[in-house]
Amino acid sequence: MTKEIVYSVEVQFGDCDPAGIVFFPNFSRWMDAASHDYFIQCGLPPWREMDELRDCVGPPLLEFHTRFVNAATYGERLAIHTRVEEWRGKVFILSHRIMRGETLICEGQATRALCIKQADGRLKAVPVPEFIRAACD
Repeated sequence: MTKEIVYSVEVQFGDCDPAGIVFFPNFSRWMDAASHDYFIQCGLPPWREMDELRDCVGPPLLEFHTRFVNAATYGERLAIHTRVEEWRGKVFILSHRIMRGETLICEGQATRALCIKQADGRLKAVPVPEFIRAACD
């Protein structure tokens, strides 16, 4: 089991649709921010500053699934619980649970590949180094 990190957001009026319900793409935006925060909170430097992995650009998103359970509205504080669900060589799956207190709002899974930028400018997926996995355990 890997570490679980909690990233907090306060829902703003502009995050909601005319009915006052959080507009669904905002959940994806918050889960993406929580993904980046996860690795920082695990003690790793920002992807582009990672000396141990030259030319690292980070983990682009390959696949994303979300299941909505309850609505949220402005003025509420939401906690995004993030952890690595599975390591698969060059790819890993992050699990996100967005909570309002004890109430599950939505959950998502993000499949990402760790990539470097090659000399020709193209991205190349590389195996996730052990030091990254160890920081997350």
